[in-house]
Amino acid sequence: MSNDIQGEAERMQAVLTAQKASFTAAMPEALGVRRDRIDRAIALLVDNAEEFARAVSEDFGHRSREQTLMTDIMPSVSALKHAKKHMASWARGEKRKPTFPLGLLGAKAEVMFQPKGVVGVVAPWNFPIGMVFVPMAGILAAGNRAMIKPSEFTENVSTLMARLVPDYFEENEMAVFTGDADIGIAFSKLAFDHLIFTGATSVGRHIMRSAADNLVPVTLELGGKSPTFIGRSANKGLVGQRVALGKMMNAGQICLAPDYLLVPDDQEAEVINSVTKSAAALYPSLLANDDYTSVVNTRNYDRLQSYLADAREKGAEVIEVNPAKEDFASANGHKMPLHIVRNPTDDMKLMQEEIFGPILPVKRYGHIDEAIDYVNAHDRPLGLYYFGQDKSEEERVLTRTLSGGVTVNDVLFHNAMEELPFGGIGPSGMGHYHGIDGFRTFSHARAVYRQPKLDVAGLAGFKPPYGKATAKTLAKELKK
Repeated sequence: MSNDIQGEAERMQAVLTAQKASFTAAMPEALGVRRDRIDRAIALLVDNAEEFARAVSEDFGHRSREQTLMTDIMPSVSALKHAKKHMASWARGEKRKPTFPLGLLGAKAEVMFQPKGVVGVVAPWNFPIGMVFVPMAGILAAGNRAMIKPSEFTENVSTLMARLVPDYFEENEMAVFTGDADIGIAFSKLAFDHLIFTGATSVGRHIMRSAADNLVPVTLELGGKSPTFIGRSANKGLVGQRVALGKMMNAGQICLAPDYLLVPDDQEAEVINSVTKSAAALYPSLLANDDYTSVVNTRNYDRLQSYLADAREKGAEVIEVNPAKEDFASANGHKMPLHIVRNPTDDMKLMQEEIFGPILPVKRYGHIDEAIDYVNAHDRPLGLYYFGQDKSEEERVLTRTLSGGVTVNDVLFHNAMEELPFGGIGPSGMGHYHGIDGFRTFSHARAVYRQPKLDVAGLAGFKPPYGKATAKTLAKELKK
């Protein structure tokens, strides 16, 4: 470990120690204090929204101001406001029933929700603001402190965040640490009270191993290949509009983007035509279009191009959706049109790895069970989408598959619901946040039992010497 990394690791440890000490000294964390922190987080985002939008665009090579305001700033502010409105009711203890007949004898049981302490947040580059401040709603509402490691791939955003946070928060409340992957590794090894990571499944495995050394509970928001079922009863015009919008938003660089389509074999041409027309309507041109986002960097652009080359080499048909017939090969940047891939096979890279870009494979099926079996033969995805009007088929898809979440007759939207838990399953993640589920993720559910004055143990025969009362209790409880 270099001296610079060692020094930063020591600084992070010092901040963690100070935050834990401040948290302990302030217990119990008053709701008024939590509201004030949420207000400051909202102010940070609203006051600096334009500067954040410029920083994101610089990091991506181009992303529109409106895109960042809609997909980073607005969801963060909405989540924080929702938490502020509801956290008093979330924080109330839950009364539970004591085991019979203890309640009749005066016993009481409840669950208290207490903050865990200091939460570490490791955020990705695709939504570098939202993936910090949407989970921050639950973190702050629950009464925790936070330490943040934003992505090194969005350096301008990370630097701006590190500069702005001290203007709104004391270091013992919230702190930001920037740096490359080595700093991220050191960050993930800290003994937080909880750690949330959003990013690639491969990195999530390393995060979990690091956290295990200190038995830090983790929430992993990963990704995977989110399938989109197109039922025979689906409105194909609607499918094209909504799939094109969801796939091309942020140039497909979304963990929940529809990764591939599953279409009836006799409707493939109709679906592809609908997606193509809808993409052209949304983005009549791309290179000079302020609304269309660039692929974030050379590494990811080259990765996506390698997927296309591999697919062509292995027999796929690649359809470039380029309405204005623009010359992308000569362009000085990383913008990339939508590519629809027909006849994809499992030996192709784009069917083995999360695409995270504007490439859309289309697989055919004969019967819906073939599509279900295909999805079930692969890793559990973060999202799953079904288009169709056939309720029995919809139920079949939803009950015979597993995914983090589901949107029916659209894509992505389940993630926008603050009252629904957001999270993955298996390789697509573990744990949830948003709304009350986020509050509870970042809270400790503490069991509290109050014993009555009666000698309950004696009455039940639990005290030695064991005798008739013991035999009576055992005979009563140990029956089929």
